[in-house]
Amino acid sequence: MNGPDLVRPARGTRPANRRALIVAAAADLFSRNGYPNVGMGEVAEAVAIGPSALYRHFRGKQSLLATVVDEALTAFAAAVDTAAGKPDEVATTLAATVLARRDVGVLWRREARHLSVRDRAAFRTQARQIGARLAEIIAARRPELDPVAADLLSWGALAVANSVSFHRLSLPEPEFSALLGELIGAVITAPNPTLGQRRDNDTDPAPLAARSRREAIVTEATRLFADRGFGSVSMDEIGAAVGIAGPSVYNHFPAKVDILLAAIFRGEERLRIDMQRALAQAADPRDGLARLLAGYSTFVFENPHLIQTLAAEAGHLPDAHRQRAELAQRAYIAEWVHLLRRLYPDFDPVPARIRVHAAQSMLNDLALTPHLRAYPGIASAAAAFGAEVLALPATLRCQPDSDSQRADEPVRIWAEGAAATAPATAASASATSERGASAG
Repeated sequence: MNGPDLVRPARGTRPANRRALIVAAAADLFSRNGYPNVGMGEVAEAVAIGPSALYRHFRGKQSLLATVVDEALTAFAAAVDTAAGKPDEVATTLAATVLARRDVGVLWRREARHLSVRDRAAFRTQARQIGARLAEIIAARRPELDPVAADLLSWGALAVANSVSFHRLSLPEPEFSALLGELIGAVITAPNPTLGQRRDNDTDPAPLAARSRREAIVTEATRLFADRGFGSVSMDEIGAAVGIAGPSVYNHFPAKVDILLAAIFRGEERLRIDMQRALAQAADPRDGLARLLAGYSTFVFENPHLIQTLAAEAGHLPDAHRQRAELAQRAYIAEWVHLLRRLYPDFDPVPARIRVHAAQSMLNDLALTPHLRAYPGIASAAAAFGAEVLALPATLRCQPDSDSQRADEPVRIWAEGAAATAPATAASASATSERGASAG
């Protein structure tokens, strides 16, 4: 299980902790299968009770989800509070917390979209409080940071910690905790980021609308899928978003799933083309990985809704298309891992994949955080954090807007004569199992 430990009680018994057992079972099912794919009957079966008995504890499935998310965030907040007492051990504390509750990240980032508007707002406030508390701890350790930099580092550290929610890779202990703690610490101690002047609000600037109706449908549908989940969006809502009646959408796509397929194919193709360009222009594995990192960061910050759809909605595709999408995602990650292991031959495969997942998941998470997207230069600042997570022997420096430099274009300053030898870290530990992976 990813969530809290659950022992299925014998049918017919009435354990005193039945509510806690229900929440634990729901957390596991929601994180593994997705909220829309779990029925109350399945939750009831997991704790050996009848479905009607669930309603003595919860009004419905959405109420149960709210409790699951609340308990996950509360556990994480408690870990951050604990870390405040030992700020030098904050990375270790966060690593231990998320490895005990690997479902926290996916419950918040993927499943919380299915909550009511009121609950989502309340939990968003709770998440911001967690980020602010961690920023205070980081600022206490690093007094040279201004509040913006400490805030960005805190969200980056939280994202790396929760990256283990989005894959099933594993290492024996204490290697796993040591590696994850190292990766979290790499962000906390990253060079001071430099950002431009923040926009007045967190709302993304409205892009120019495509003249093509088909393009407009894919763009607006992708935004809706990312915000609310594929299953919660109707064709009428997609039509309304582009100014046409719902049935008119069928003039462009046979079904809603075909719009999703078009969006996912678009994202995969853009990543593939960017990867091919980066590899063609790279001087060596280090340069290739840095180019991939910079390109991916730019992509996710320019397309946060598309990356959310790629990461969370492929399961709604027909089997053949879903399997193809999963293979494409794994192949993309494998290219990063291949370059990283050419750079550091002592890195074993599974620790290297965990490191790549952490870097990609961190970029995804930062791009999906609205108040961070409001800063010019955020994509290159985030890429610099990714370089720390990947242990690149180079520094990525970001600059705000200037006449000669795009705000989100990284400036590479290669370390002269830097030896491409593996640092003495937990990443060289042997892995005992690899139970599959999903795209970060």
